[in-house]
Amino acid sequence: MSWIEQDGALVRTFKTPDFMTAYRLVSAVVEPAEALNHHPDLRFGWGYVEIRLTTHDAGGITEQDHQLAQRIDAAVRPFGL
Repeated sequence: MSWIEQDGALVRTFKTPDFMTAYRLVSAVVEPAEALNHHPDLRFGWGYVEIRLTTHDAGGITEQDHQLAQRIDAAVRPFGL
């Protein structure tokens, strides 16, 4: 699954085999988010991670969200999800 536009945000949900993989995937998102000083909304639990990207100040999706989405994709690629 790739990123979708939903309610003014880019959203991607990853299915994971267990809680620790979900946690590690969330951890992998931290560095790219800090590098861009743009922070996603994250939800995770056993078997899933949901990432939502939006620029609250702009009231929706901006180029910065697309840039972070690309960096997140690269960061989670080693997980094979």
